[in-house]
Amino acid sequence: MIVLGSANMDIVVRTERAPHAGETLLGHDYAFYPGGKGANQAVAARRAGAEVRFIGCLGRDSYGDKLYQTLAAEGIDTRPIIRTAIPTGVAIITVDGTGENRIIVIPGANHALTPADLPETFPSGTVLLAQLEIPIPVVLAAAAANRAAGGTTILNVSPVAGLDPATLAALRDAADILLVNEAEASCLLASDHLASPEAAAIDLAADRRAAIVTLGAAGVVWAASNATSVVPGHLPCHPVTVIDTTGCGDAFAGAFAAAIERGAAIQSAVAFGNAAGALAATRHGAQPAMPRADEIAALLEP
Repeated sequence: MIVLGSANMDIVVRTERAPHAGETLLGHDYAFYPGGKGANQAVAARRAGAEVRFIGCLGRDSYGDKLYQTLAAEGIDTRPIIRTAIPTGVAIITVDGTGENRIIVIPGANHALTPADLPETFPSGTVLLAQLEIPIPVVLAAAAANRAAGGTTILNVSPVAGLDPATLAALRDAADILLVNEAEASCLLASDHLASPEAAAIDLAADRRAAIVTLGAAGVVWAASNATSVVPGHLPCHPVTVIDTTGCGDAFAGAFAAAIERGAAIQSAVAFGNAAGALAATRHGAQPAMPRADEIAALLEP
């Protein structure tokens, strides 16, 4: 499979609570972790059992070197990665005493990626997993090329803030499988108030293979299309001790995509991703928290 997306150095600050406007708080500690939605999902998919090629852009700096080495050490094919003079992207993340996070991303080199950096053709039947921390034209070009080659594009429509209706419509049309949270579903459906997550999943699944709406602690809903209808489903979140929610959505996305690549049905792939997301919440950081296939399988055992 191919993962197309961002790679950032995450600077994680831990504090009892987030500061109010104009307020200064003392934090407990800080740490540097490899991150970025694209790189996180690539690591998640690789640890979940997929063979992964990563397409992204890193600066020619120490952060870029570290991120490149980390991806290579996971057994990910890093040959498509572009290096540039623009500094590597960073994310500033605060994690409060409940494990909830707040994130500011500075894209840096991620926004230097262009459609010209994509492969001329995608291998037939490729599973492509992409997100929106890179330029939208790159995502749309990759999805179009993958569809032309008979592949399946899983689009994690995140982050979604600030995108105009035409862009949202183009992204929705580009995906074979949509993966969003409730806020992202609202944006795609141009609605401030969803009737229900289940109804949103059904609406988003129209004219495509499936749509998945993650609900955090409330679990996940999905809708999958077959020859005659759209079939919805729901799974609760696994009960775990939450330490850090950073990267949970990326763990879900990568594990879900890995399951789709090996031929799993939508419901089975959702269950696999749901377990991966829960396990990621029990550990610090993003990429370091991504679980391996045997851990996911163990959590799913009855």
